Amino acid sequence: MDDKKNYITPEGLARLKSEYHELMHVERPKVVEVVAWAASNGDRSENADYQYGKRRLREIDRRVHFLTKRIEDAEVVDPKVMKGDKVLFSATVTLITEDGEEVTYQIVGEDEFDPKAGKISWRSPVAKALLGKKLGDEVRVVKPAGEEFVTIESIEYK
Repeated sequence: MDDKKNYITPEGLARLKSEYHELMHVERPKVVEVVAWAASNGDRSENADYQYGKRRLREIDRRVHFLTKRIEDAEVVDPKVMKGDKVLFSATVTLITEDGEEVTYQIVGEDEFDPKAGKISWRSPVAKALLGKKLGDEVRVVKPAGEEFVTIESIEYK
């Protein structure tokens, strides 16, 4: 995988676009309205609404710039069209740990990881250890808590 690309699933890209739309077409216009109202009240140096509004506009603009760049650089990988017996980006992988516990992860983009939902970034140590491996492979995973060996129980693209 190319380290410079912003790999993302269709769902992840939709979430980025949704956040962009919400910021640009809902939140930003409201904040601009508040700032304009606050500015019309005179002295801006001690006007909390004005100060907060300007700060929030800068935050929104920074986030919008970031989202624009991430969306432009997005390399969409749809798991529904992926096939094969190797672990690739967007795969849902079920592992058996050394303790016999079953753990399932989906390998997703950096902008969509959610460990509580079982979604891990393709740049994470666990995903890097799994990428390219096959069903039944025993994989050494180095985590902050130490190393662990897991066995790949299933690989799905859904």
